[in-house]
Amino acid sequence: MKSAFEIVAIVGRPNVGKSALFNRLTGRAAAIVEDRPGVTRDRHFGKVEWENRRFWAVDTGGFDPEDDDTIPGAKMAAAIRDGIRRQVRLAIEEASRVIFVVDGKAGLHPLDRAVAQMLREYKKPVILAVNKTDLEADRTHEWDFAELAQDQGVAVSALHGRGVDDLLDAVVKDMPVYAGQAEEEQLRLAIVGRPNVGKSSILNSILNEERNIVSDVPGTTRDAVDTPLRAHGKDMILVDTAGLRDKGKISDEVEKYSAVRSMRAIERCDVALLVIDAYDGVREQDERIAGLIHDAGKACVVVVNKWDKVEKTDGTYEKCLKDIRARLKFMDYALVTFISALSRQRLGEVLPLAIQAAEAHRTRLSTSKLNRALEEILASSPMPSFRGRILKVYYLAQTGIRPPSFALFVNDPKLMHFSTQRRIKRLLRERFELKGTPIILMLRKRS
Repeated sequence: MKSAFEIVAIVGRPNVGKSALFNRLTGRAAAIVEDRPGVTRDRHFGKVEWENRRFWAVDTGGFDPEDDDTIPGAKMAAAIRDGIRRQVRLAIEEASRVIFVVDGKAGLHPLDRAVAQMLREYKKPVILAVNKTDLEADRTHEWDFAELAQDQGVAVSALHGRGVDDLLDAVVKDMPVYAGQAEEEQLRLAIVGRPNVGKSSILNSILNEERNIVSDVPGTTRDAVDTPLRAHGKDMILVDTAGLRDKGKISDEVEKYSAVRSMRAIERCDVALLVIDAYDGVREQDERIAGLIHDAGKACVVVVNKWDKVEKTDGTYEKCLKDIRARLKFMDYALVTFISALSRQRLGEVLPLAIQAAEAHRTRLSTSKLNRALEEILASSPMPSFRGRILKVYYLAQTGIRPPSFALFVNDPKLMHFSTQRRIKRLLRERFELKGTPIILMLRKRS
């Protein structure tokens, strides 16, 4: 399940501007950028196009082979600290070439030499980016880095964009030209939920390889991490997001950024995989996150994780499903699956359900089909009346997709009760298999 594009890893010691350069290359503020080491932890993918070449840029955490305090906090879990280093190495292993970022203002640092030595182990092309050379005066240390790579470094300013064109020219050199063939539209699946429900474990289990750092420490994943894959004949982007906490419990500035990233990931996705802890059941924060998905009009699959931890008796499944439906009654269209990322129990259901929800989300129906269905709906029960006036329904037309949106033309919208609208939407969902997606029904007055 590899991407068809080449992969270019962006590596370097902490706080040299790797994420700022990633944002500049991908053309959007996708990675968290803050002036303190250890902010970027997992690999972060972003598509880059330059001179008819296409590749995935991968932002990585700061590689520090010696210092145990790469991330602030002396008592940080060892799994996270070691995970950052492991993730950097995994990114390099996957990459066809590497952008090695150094700090041009600070000059050559002993850790730069350590990173260079590590890169030599992999024997892959290395493009040296001497960052933070915002002014000519900042280029005084440029030649100090000559020992780190075979070719001369490219002076860049990720902050202002200076020299980035030259860097891209060096990166895409010898890359195959994109032929312009039709590319199947990719599905974006955002894995969302409150902290420590197993989002990263689900991603890793789906990919059957380690992509994101997994730890029992809540909040391990900070960024929304894009991972390309191809499965079930579909190109997809899986987005593992930071756990969304209650706003009142968010104090750290980076965690605030992470919450924004997660909400943006929901806005940009086709399908949200809402992960719920089976042992805890649906909590208030789960309802809030479900509300964000619903308000954004996204398709949804509720993934009930850690099902192996729940003690089973007769009717346990039915009771849990009923509770989920009751707590998330505004999202009655969502598909639900009970899995265990740890044991891989029913893990194979997740992506097919997501594809089903995505296809429903993109469904486009002809006006003739819609109105034949509408005739059957109207024939099944009489339309309501109010003060002697009877509701008259004329016709139904689709106005959009993602989610499927319809305009229902009537004589007076005030005569239609919300229960009638709900019944029409339910029957449309049953008739056209629109499971997993919300439906928008807008009333239009026609004389």
